[in-house]
Amino acid sequence: MTRRAALAAAAVLALGLSWAPPTRAGDDAPPDLYQDALQSIAEGRKNDASATLNSIIVNEPQHAGAWLDLALIQCSLGNEAEAERMFDVILQRFAPPPGIIELIASTRATGCSQWHPHSDYSITMARGIDQNVNQGAATPNLLIDSGSGPELLPLQSDFLPKHDQYSALWLDYARDLTANGTTGFVQFQDRRNDRQHQYDSGSLFVGAETPWRAGHWTATATGTLGLFSLGGQYYQRQSQVQLKVGPPLPLPERTQFTLTAALSHNKYMTLSNFDAIASELRGQLVHRADNGSLSASMAWLTDRALSDRPGGNRHGWLASVTARRTISGPVSGELGYSQQDWRSSSAYSPGLIDATRAEATQIGRASMTWSLGGGHSLQLEARRVRNAENISIFQYNDRQLQLSWQWLAQ
Repeated sequence: MTRRAALAAAAVLALGLSWAPPTRAGDDAPPDLYQDALQSIAEGRKNDASATLNSIIVNEPQHAGAWLDLALIQCSLGNEAEAERMFDVILQRFAPPPGIIELIASTRATGCSQWHPHSDYSITMARGIDQNVNQGAATPNLLIDSGSGPELLPLQSDFLPKHDQYSALWLDYARDLTANGTTGFVQFQDRRNDRQHQYDSGSLFVGAETPWRAGHWTATATGTLGLFSLGGQYYQRQSQVQLKVGPPLPLPERTQFTLTAALSHNKYMTLSNFDAIASELRGQLVHRADNGSLSASMAWLTDRALSDRPGGNRHGWLASVTARRTISGPVSGELGYSQQDWRSSSAYSPGLIDATRAEATQIGRASMTWSLGGGHSLQLEARRVRNAENISIFQYNDRQLQLSWQWLAQ
């Protein structure tokens, strides 16, 4: 989508809604079909929006807003002759207000070029302090059963918490692949510690997603390939497919429920017997207000080992809640909490650690963001992690404080 087309779409939403006459009794078009078309425009699905608007015009020829929206879409797709014909119909058949007349004149002056893909990208740089970069054990000893009774073994220093400062960089890029909302994306992250370089980490994700609508159901399919590094070495490869569905539930205004199913294949390049296939089924409820939003989600998780992994298969759940609110002017705040539980199916290491691993990880975070204008913003974030397990060597606590700058370009 070109910059001009993006502005035209915004005008459609602002002017088209107010200009569209109410649906009359006896019309064949469903009362909310026009809202479906506007939603398709907002999501970048121009072909879907065009088909919906065409059906509205056939069943309700006096729907001025549908005529305008369809004319602008045809123009943004490069169909100049059809757009001009529809502009003439609008000016002759209806009595457009001055704002609509000005929009049509401006669009005609600019011309209807062929569709061009729109790109977004962002750059984020951060500086932070991490109290436990290596997820070192919360207790300095490991309790084992030596055969003659319980025995405490002191852990080596590499297994104890290590404090460090770090610098991080995030790069995100997205680009339209089709005129109907399919998008490709690339995400890169790199984190470098000041001293503990064996725990430096990085990731690269590439993928694509495509939205569509079936009646009042919405869906988005996403495929990604991820590569991870640890300590400067190629550590893990992940491939994932995901389907996100929005059912037409009778929810309060500005409230949306989605159901997401995901399947991932995780391959570890430097570890043996850890490859696995993970699945997730997540329900999420989001409510948006003028000054913020509130979201809550619950997920069921499985992680099936592909070989003889310590502890075998595991299953669990993940719950999270996030609240965002404008505090004052350009300053906004966010609070978040999540808990993830895992339960393994067998003893972790028979003869040495006979316990079946049970893990509960709690993460709390708070942040303040200051918008500087021009796509620039500053964010200060504090995070606390508590990983409670029944095997002491895996228990760890962590606290992080991070200051970041972001530039979002469109």
